[in-house]
Amino acid sequence: MEKQTFREDKEITCIHCITGNIESVIFRDGKISKKTGTGASESKFFIGPGLIDIQINGINGIDFNTPSLTPADILKATHYLLSKGVTTFFPTVITNSDENILAILQTIYQACKSNPIVDACVGGIHLEGPFISPDEGAKGAHDNKFIKPPDWKLFTQFQAAAGGKIKIITLAPEWEGSRSFIENCRMQGVLVSIGHSMANTNQINMAAKTGAGLSTHLGNGIPLMLPRHPNILWDQLASEELYASVIADGIHIPDSFIKVVMKNKSEKTILASDATCFTGLPPGEYASHIGGTVILDNEKRISLKSSPGILAGSAKSLLDNIETLLQHNLAPLGVAWQMASVNVTRMFAEKDIIFESVNKDFVLFHLIENEIQVEKAIKNGKIVFEK
Repeated sequence: MEKQTFREDKEITCIHCITGNIESVIFRDGKISKKTGTGASESKFFIGPGLIDIQINGINGIDFNTPSLTPADILKATHYLLSKGVTTFFPTVITNSDENILAILQTIYQACKSNPIVDACVGGIHLEGPFISPDEGAKGAHDNKFIKPPDWKLFTQFQAAAGGKIKIITLAPEWEGSRSFIENCRMQGVLVSIGHSMANTNQINMAAKTGAGLSTHLGNGIPLMLPRHPNILWDQLASEELYASVIADGIHIPDSFIKVVMKNKSEKTILASDATCFTGLPPGEYASHIGGTVILDNEKRISLKSSPGILAGSAKSLLDNIETLLQHNLAPLGVAWQMASVNVTRMFAEKDIIFESVNKDFVLFHLIENEIQVEKAIKNGKIVFEK
């Protein structure tokens, strides 16, 4: 498909990638206005809501999990993500020392306070740990020496350092005290997600009934071998309260499992990149806070050098995940895009989590042989990236 170009102040006809509706879009003075049309269109442009990444550890050489992180780094990461169609993201802070977590949270908060584009694009912070399982397999690449049981007093310190921006926390609900911790999170408007866990059926059900609303990268953060049934996968798939996030990068989980999740969870399926700072970098051996030395191969697989069977995050963006679904014939464009945008906003609304409106966030793009080329990203009705 040939690319089409356009000028400012010209009305462009687009196809809405989810609804299939015709959208007439006008760009003027760096802003967007649009209206829904009718009939058929031969437009080569697609438009869709801005992508939302709820789990991202870093991007393009910038690591959200190092104390040396600066507000300038976060601004640079924000601009890179906008070029990939991600208009809202949740910097994900994983298990670390209390001091390092506090420092990183403060830096993210300062970045939001000091720059309006960062503040607009950071939908919240995802705290993935340290209240997870210390068991091998379940803990993944998280550092065992910093893992601990849920501690509400410590969490309030984290939240204070973050300026109240922690909106998601990944928790292993088998810890003693998890019920009261989940109840407190629910009252404070923080979404509890089950992940890096060895919880049994009763513990999964308790967490879901108490207020947990999401499964963190379902299919990952568990041992390589599980009982036939019951097991933590079946229990989370069976829970009607839980949305499910999956890493659809073609590496973390097989296509068959993605099909099962999508069939079972339907519009409660969410794409999450779990991207690390190695996303956008060339293959090689790298030093990492996440598990020490890691290997990034030609297929963009990141694994621990000491344990090649253990993945250490992803090197693919949320946009790459959508492309993978298309290339593997797992979902049409509209369904794949919805899993990375609309389903997220629906989840926050359903779980009563305060979330900034993203109704004026859009991405204008071309689709060429299942590859997505972002032309413009619009945040709060204003153009914030154009190719």
